Amino acid sequence: MKKKFEKQINGLLIDPAIFSQPFVKACDVCICAGECCYYGVYTDKSEYEMIISAKEKIIGYLDDSQTKDFNEWFEEPEHDNDFPSGIAVGTEVYNGKCVFLDKQGFCTLQKMAMLEGEYKWKYKPLYCILFPLVISEGVLTFDDEHLDRMHYCNKSENQVSTIFECTKNELRHLLGKEGFEELLKYKEEYLSKSQNDEQNIEAA
Repeated sequence: MKKKFEKQINGLLIDPAIFSQPFVKACDVCICAGECCYYGVYTDKSEYEMIISAKEKIIGYLDDSQTKDFNEWFEEPEHDNDFPSGIAVGTEVYNGKCVFLDKQGFCTLQKMAMLEGEYKWKYKPLYCILFPLVISEGVLTFDDEHLDRMHYCNKSENQVSTIFECTKNELRHLLGKEGFEELLKYKEEYLSKSQNDEQNIEAA
């Protein structure tokens, strides 16, 4: 049975599970070597086009574990309504990892932007930025299937925070300042209501 979600922000339904789902305190590629990037990521057609337009610059930042043949960077486009253009283009896996993941576990696209003095997520695909958050059928939720494949951030002993706390910057990036403030308000309302409901059940 499909879940029903009450809150919508910027056209996205919000899964309140992101407020309480356990997760690591912060992402640290020195621990996981960018493990969430091993499988590649889907990009919107516009993101794909921006990356390809910067291919010559990107090639200069690739290491010997990556392919410099840009024809091997992406899969064939496919229709997907969860992307603004309606077209998704997956990154290829090369040497057992996303073509843009370097041998140190860093994203070449983000590394390049930072070294070039640009916004760190200028070239990075949204779904890469958001992990473990995902947009699925118009719902902002978390990717439990992908998370289950991780060796560090899916372990209960490492999950000392929540997905929401770990991804505040990513949520601001996605929703904008006003959207994020609306999300904060919804979080407080939802958790307060949940707590009251639990207390009423215990008192019954």
